[in-house]
Amino acid sequence: MLDILTIHWNVDPVLLHLGPISLRWYSLLFVSGFIFGWYMFRSFYRREGVDEKLLDPFLYAMLICVIVGARLGHCIFYDPQYYFGSWQGFLEVFQPWKGGLASHGGAIGIIIGIIWYVKKYGKKEGFDFFWIADRLVLVVCFAGACIRLGNFFNSEIIGYNTNLPWGIVFDRTGDPNPKHPTMLYEAFTYLTMGIVMMWLYRKKLDKLYSGELFGIFLTFCFGVRGLLEFTKAPSVTLFTIGDVVINMGHVLSFPFAIAGIAIWIWAVKRKKPATIQRQPYRTPKKA
Repeated sequence: MLDILTIHWNVDPVLLHLGPISLRWYSLLFVSGFIFGWYMFRSFYRREGVDEKLLDPFLYAMLICVIVGARLGHCIFYDPQYYFGSWQGFLEVFQPWKGGLASHGGAIGIIIGIIWYVKKYGKKEGFDFFWIADRLVLVVCFAGACIRLGNFFNSEIIGYNTNLPWGIVFDRTGDPNPKHPTMLYEAFTYLTMGIVMMWLYRKKLDKLYSGELFGIFLTFCFGVRGLLEFTKAPSVTLFTIGDVVINMGHVLSFPFAIAGIAIWIWAVKRKKPATIQRQPYRTPKKA
């Protein structure tokens, strides 16, 4: 009976071949997240009166920071001995197409990118770090769901064995045992968060405080991510407590969640409005 209910997943990760070039589902979904994010930010800028010409440098900054941060995060956090223990490994640090992107490294890269962007353009337009962060996390939710669907097509980020009815046999791995589809758990989490937080932005923006959406995102995104690590087959096991495995994902996720709680509380106590607070224009005094 269990075998009848079990889902078998054997989809080719390559969507189509164009001569020597292969278009993968993961690449399509990854790029789609950025394109969708650009249109989302354009709607934010139009709604709140920010110059749309600043969208392109923001997109480029985020694209570079996400890829570089995610790649370095994977190399440093998950396999430093390989990537920094030989010339061959070190050269692969600069070859992200060979696989290995860490979302925690991408998060750090995003923060660095926001700091640069705000320093260069924020003063003129009246926005600060938290104004950007509050809106960017909405994009990250939907883009993160797209990326995790890409992981599903790649048959990666797979969980432990399970007897639950939604367990999936990933035929391409060669393992006949049903697994937790951890990447789908994460995709559903990000999508749900995106819908709820977009509703808050659209309907409750005048009642929110600067930094509040950012704090909510960090709290729930990385809190749930840390809990889902208990279903995920670990790539780097740090230690065990009885039968419980503590991996690198736990160590990287929970500090972000704790920081989110702190930012959330701080934002509510500070009570700075979430909308842009431009300085009123003053007519120059006549000489």
